[in-house]
Amino acid sequence: MSPLSKSPSQPHAQEERITGSEVLLRCLLQEGTECVFGYPGGSVLYIYDAMAGNPDFKHILTRHEQGAIHAADGYARSTGKVGVCLATSGPGATNLVTGIATAYMDSVPLVVITGNVPTAVMGTDAFQEADIVSITMPITKHNYLVRDVHELPRIIREAFYLARTGRKGPVLIDIPKDISNQTMLYRPAGGPIEVRGYDAAPAPDPASIDRLLEAIAEAERPVIIAGGGVVYADASEELVTFVNRTRIPVTTTLLGLGGFPSGHELWLGMPGHHGLYAANMAIQQADLLISIGSRFDDRVTMKLDGFAPNARQVAHIDIDPAEINKNIRTDIACIGDIKEVLGYANARAVPSRSSRWLQTIKEYQARYPLRYKDSDTELKPQYVLEMIHETTQGNAIITTDVGQHQMWAAQFYPFQHPRSLITSGGFGTMGFGLPSAIGAQVGNPDRLVISVNGDGGMQMCAQELAVCAVQQIPIKIVVINNEVLGMVRQHQELMYNRRYSQIDLAGSPDFVKLAEAYGVPGFRARTKQEARRVWQQALDIPGPVLVDFIVPKDENVYPMVLGGKTLDQMVLGDLEV
Repeated sequence: MSPLSKSPSQPHAQEERITGSEVLLRCLLQEGTECVFGYPGGSVLYIYDAMAGNPDFKHILTRHEQGAIHAADGYARSTGKVGVCLATSGPGATNLVTGIATAYMDSVPLVVITGNVPTAVMGTDAFQEADIVSITMPITKHNYLVRDVHELPRIIREAFYLARTGRKGPVLIDIPKDISNQTMLYRPAGGPIEVRGYDAAPAPDPASIDRLLEAIAEAERPVIIAGGGVVYADASEELVTFVNRTRIPVTTTLLGLGGFPSGHELWLGMPGHHGLYAANMAIQQADLLISIGSRFDDRVTMKLDGFAPNARQVAHIDIDPAEINKNIRTDIACIGDIKEVLGYANARAVPSRSSRWLQTIKEYQARYPLRYKDSDTELKPQYVLEMIHETTQGNAIITTDVGQHQMWAAQFYPFQHPRSLITSGGFGTMGFGLPSAIGAQVGNPDRLVISVNGDGGMQMCAQELAVCAVQQIPIKIVVINNEVLGMVRQHQELMYNRRYSQIDLAGSPDFVKLAEAYGVPGFRARTKQEARRVWQQALDIPGPVLVDFIVPKDENVYPMVLGGKTLDQMVLGDLEV
């Protein structure tokens, strides 16, 4: 057992007078915190002083606060545990805002701890003062300003409880500097946690699930859209059972990839903006559409008034009542924990009337399979992702940045298991890929973790290479290098009549030399042969490695649904017969 899974020495049977900083560390350990990612500054120095000489408390010093919160995010997504990060006041706290919004949009459980100026000078525009509670209120599940050190144990317990229950999300705790140094008589908190007005997970309504099962029994063209909620609820096995019993084909959103195994005969692929042909056509022709843990975001639905026009009924299974009818009219709402809803449904489910429908879908898959125009002279990015999948047998954890490479990873690295793809979905945060891989590797020390990045996003948090080198975090860093902002270029080509503007990344660093400057081995490949040789070298090296794959500038991601179009109006590009 890791020493981080227990409090220092043994739980204190008697009260002990300690500082707020020491209270914080003990409470974090009591909550099972394995590692805190952070960056110190004046307002949190009492907290960092409490860490000194504490062998039970693990902290990783990132090189930017954004790196810290993305690492905590990657840790949380890949393990299902609460990620924790720590930053100082003012610019330290505001540097976390992008990461907080990233976690909020994707329902990731984080506890974000910030320092603030002493309470006596709050509101005076003191040095490095920012009202981070107000700033982050729209992008946190809840947040706290600690004004009394005696409230700290309760607040920390509540924060973890709120972050990891119900629809998960980030919770912020802002601790003024004087509070972190005040003393109190401390006893580990216990007993039930009650937060006024908070219902973590409404009990599923059997009647609504029975209505869904009745609709399934009558459906001839049913389709499931499975989202990230399936992964977060640890309900993948229940979903497979549900699909096997009802014989309903499944599409998985970007965040849902891995929540249903890609090798299953009823898996259609990813739907939406860059969705597969069969997945998008199935949604458009479905007579019963069932969303499970997906919020019908605009990258899945595209043009709303032309989405799933043949669906006589739409069912929505979600833990958050606020998602019901938010974007798409819902006929059957099953509110509750997905694992519980599917558990009830699986005991009563009967097959749909989908046999002819499944044959139609097979014809779509055969007519327009996922493919690309390969080359003997150029290294195609799709080939790189296929090669990575082949050499890892699909067992790696893949983190991505945001852009074309993200979509190629979603398309050409089939995900068999949940929590194998770590990516920024709702917020689309460039710079996410590298630090999230650090967090995923810390949380999964025995797994191979690969960070797939574009040459644009790679430069946004490249300083975290230092963490990989110093901590010997053995992630394999992939750069899909096309020397342009690829997704922006693709949109300008297809939607702005090739009026290319501010996409040239010429002048970017030599990524191999950059990695070596940080103490990380680097390799480069321009051909298929070089790619296979250097990638195997990277896999054979026990520590962190960066591989720079040089790919064509003009390669596009297909299929693609342009803005204002419906899912069946796909630009197929290389998929055209």
